[in-house]
Amino acid sequence: MEQTGNKTEKIGIRLRNVDLYYSSVAFKERSLKATVLSFWKRHNTHELQDIHALKKISLDIKPGERVALLGRNGAGKSTFLKMLADLYPIRSGIREVHGNVRPLLELSLGFESEATGRENILYRGLMLGQTPKQVRERTDEIIEFAELGEFIDYPIKTYSSGMMVRLAFAITSSLEGDILLLDEVFGAGDYAFMQKAQKRITGLINQAKIVVYATHDWGSAKAICQRGLLFSHGSIVYDGPIDNTVEEYLKLLEAEKQ
Repeated sequence: MEQTGNKTEKIGIRLRNVDLYYSSVAFKERSLKATVLSFWKRHNTHELQDIHALKKISLDIKPGERVALLGRNGAGKSTFLKMLADLYPIRSGIREVHGNVRPLLELSLGFESEATGRENILYRGLMLGQTPKQVRERTDEIIEFAELGEFIDYPIKTYSSGMMVRLAFAITSSLEGDILLLDEVFGAGDYAFMQKAQKRITGLINQAKIVVYATHDWGSAKAICQRGLLFSHGSIVYDGPIDNTVEEYLKLLEAEKQ
């Protein structure tokens, strides 16, 4: 049974035997090419199976903890963050997340290409659990931080990728939250904006009661976090002090090479 909790006095994360699957339906090709090849596919007996993305995850994260997620690409780090953010439903187990969650994950999520930047501030804010009043109160600050000028009233389909990421980052990083979920995959254009964004991220980390940070950068993991979780093929294979977790990751990489 899945259990969730938000906006309570108690802050923390509790997971017990959490299993998460990607449905095979999402991977099945739906296109003209698939239709043309449908006859051939009738003779192809190989069926796509649901992908077991997270396997029997059990842990507790308490207030004050900064936790780094380490592992190769595809190991389950980003999926774990999205599960905590309640973007991906679990199939079994217990998921309890107590506190307001601030997910700084896929920055392109929740945009409408035909809508203006200003309209997308509202759409994305609502998707992230804000009320219309809360979004309106933050709109001017978001526009100023994103540095889009008059383009804020243009459809975002006219934006460059850097402009879109700047707007997404400005929206997401303006939200209040007790639990910061941070994915290192981030690029926001020119150097000056990157410096400003990094300063804001540092502020968010300092303010948050819990930080969960997926990264490949061992240096930043050690600088920010005291605890590390090592992921491999959807499972947590090590949970301990960050220095030890990095050592275990290096051993894992060496073993895979051999």
